[in-house]
Amino acid sequence: MSSVNMKDGMNYAPISQSKPVVKPGEYCFAAACLDHGHIYGMCNGLIEAGATLKWVYDPSPEKVAAFISRYPQAKAARDLQEILDDPAIQLVAAAAIPNERASLGIQVMKAGKHYFTDKGPFTTLEQLEQVKQVYAETKKKYAVYYSERLHVESAVYADQLIKQGAIGKVVQMIGFGPHRLNAPSRPDWFFKKEQYGGILADIASHQIEQFLYFSGNNDAKIISSTVGNFNNKQYPELEDFGDAHLIGENGAVGYVRVDWLTPDGLRTWGDGRTVLLGTEGYIELRKYVNIGAGDGGDHVFLVNQQGEKYIKVSGLTGYPYFGQLILDTLQETEYAMTQEHVFKTAELTLLAQNQALRIEHKAPLI
Repeated sequence: MSSVNMKDGMNYAPISQSKPVVKPGEYCFAAACLDHGHIYGMCNGLIEAGATLKWVYDPSPEKVAAFISRYPQAKAARDLQEILDDPAIQLVAAAAIPNERASLGIQVMKAGKHYFTDKGPFTTLEQLEQVKQVYAETKKKYAVYYSERLHVESAVYADQLIKQGAIGKVVQMIGFGPHRLNAPSRPDWFFKKEQYGGILADIASHQIEQFLYFSGNNDAKIISSTVGNFNNKQYPELEDFGDAHLIGENGAVGYVRVDWLTPDGLRTWGDGRTVLLGTEGYIELRKYVNIGAGDGGDHVFLVNQQGEKYIKVSGLTGYPYFGQLILDTLQETEYAMTQEHVFKTAELTLLAQNQALRIEHKAPLI
């Protein structure tokens, strides 16, 4: 379920049953740089897994006050350094402006803390290389909140089906990530490409991450990619459409499409879908809405050699990533997500963005 209006994707923050992996006070974390509402989903997941939220910092007193109203256990820090100087803090969760996420992560990692950032984790390949170097030096995690897989029960369930062999080997993934723009509610940085990085660097990171994960690939090539601004010319630096075609090293094929064109008539912020084709069947995920039916999200459709099956998975799986992340930072393991997967996803996302052909919508000839 979601704790907010489902029409507002920027503040999508699912709530699930608590499944603690640590005792109260055993694992302390802080929240910092509250520029994107995803920080609430990140904190919800960690708290449900047993982590203790100790500090919060942002330069804006208004943002801090709103955060503490949601999480009264958090104490407002005077500055980021107060958090970094606290030996009890093991991880810092942050949702900074996208082009500031890498520099913040470097500061956190060099201070001996693990870092958990909102997606997309970088806006340039140079930032990626800098963080790789700091990771090699510190061995502190640079974790990323790819919420469209990690915080969606239908995606968690699909992972279980694939691992059980329900559709054989995955040979193709089609991922759709449409979003509602809600332009009046967006901050200024959202419309400045240097700060948000481009639509593929931003929201397509979800779909590219899912392609690598579900298809079992450690690497892939970007075959083609495009971006455009079809319906928001008043924001010349905004890209409201993007797509990419990938081929994984094992031969699996991926196509992803993202946009800021969701109509107001849809009752949720975006009709996110994933279709996974296997050698023995296929799976479709309708993550947030089943159009025309009043039955919420998290719909899984499975077709294989045994027949057709529909599963409404809300409440069935929970969100295991957060507990796994906590245990990984304590045990120096990589069950939640490998660091190489994080870096490869970011690399491919940035390559897709950098290589994208810019397309323009033209009126049809009459």
